[in-house]
Amino acid sequence: MPPDLARWRQGLRAELLARREAVPQAQRRALDLEISLRLLHGLPVRAEMVLGFCWPHRGEYDARPLLRRLREQGVRCALPVVRGRDQPLIFRAWSPGVAMGRGVLGIAYPLDTPQVEPDLLLVPLVGFGRSGDRLGYGGGYFDRTLASYARRPLAVGVGYEMARVDSTFPQPHDVLMDAIVTEQALRRVGDGELVEVTASGLREHLLGLERERAEQARRQAPAVR
Repeated sequence: MPPDLARWRQGLRAELLARREAVPQAQRRALDLEISLRLLHGLPVRAEMVLGFCWPHRGEYDARPLLRRLREQGVRCALPVVRGRDQPLIFRAWSPGVAMGRGVLGIAYPLDTPQVEPDLLLVPLVGFGRSGDRLGYGGGYFDRTLASYARRPLAVGVGYEMARVDSTFPQPHDVLMDAIVTEQALRRVGDGELVEVTASGLREHLLGLERERAEQARRQAPAVR
């Protein structure tokens, strides 16, 4: 582990962001299409599922074309809202045309739509390591948010293959992704490592996690007398 992990991560983050932002727009659109096709076939979507995503920022994968298809299948969409520096994110319903504001980092979010709880999150990656660890922008928002749920939503990290590194040196508070999807591969996270899978393999993996978490939440819920 680097002696100054925060400084090392800051340097890695800057390097990976510069690499991503240097990709020409036409090439990025082609990469996004490959990612969207993989997600379309690999996600266990269903009608009324709430899917959280992030408004694209600094050359991130743009999920909006994919969401048009998923909304046709009855999927509901939501965007994160930052409430405070050390607080978990909340999610508000999103659909094309809702009133939007600008929040932290200038990222768009819905102003007055209902608060919802996501079933599945598409989590943007600045970088990712071989154990399913994620490097974000350094605010820790997604780690706090995922840790705050009694029934944790599925977390699928989404980014480009150029973001892959050996490790981001995750700490105890860093939450691993359940899967990672790039333009080149679908990968599930299991036993502390990434494993490439087919689209059906990813769906089975995520559905299994969803069932396990639902059962765990049911067992931990206080008894009603």
